[in-house]
Amino acid sequence: MEYTFDTMEAADRKPVIDIFNYFIENGFAAYREKKVGYDMFDRFLAMIGDFPAITIKSESGEIVGFAFFRPYHPAETFRSTAEVSYFILPEHTGQGLGSLVLGYFETEARARGITVLLASISSLNAQSIAFHRKHGFVECGRFRDIGMKRSRTFDMVWMQKKL
Repeated sequence: MEYTFDTMEAADRKPVIDIFNYFIENGFAAYREKKVGYDMFDRFLAMIGDFPAITIKSESGEIVGFAFFRPYHPAETFRSTAEVSYFILPEHTGQGLGSLVLGYFETEARARGITVLLASISSLNAQSIAFHRKHGFVECGRFRDIGMKRSRTFDMVWMQKKL
């Protein structure tokens, strides 16, 4: 199957939030416990600012994932650090999409003077931890037992990659 990446725009609100809600209900990639409303899309855009946000479309034009990176912290002293997030529906993983998205983000980050990418990952999301390790991220911090979702306690694992 072939995929395309497009800039996330207002018309993507429903499919993006539907995908996010899928991850809320079916795993630990999204930290929330309860589905969010479509106004969450506006909160994503506010967090992202002028950083890249993309949708991933199948050859039929269906949005099957989305991704963005954003400033890690609003203080200018952290301007060279950004945090990555991606949500790709399970039936479309394992096909290299995450690697392509990360490669795109690394190129965009370098062009913006960003030298460090961070990822915040639930310790219950072993697939994401393995993905990031495979792509050169190293664990740089762990907040133990700070989250609880569906009666399961988890760590927040921070991983970083120096570009």
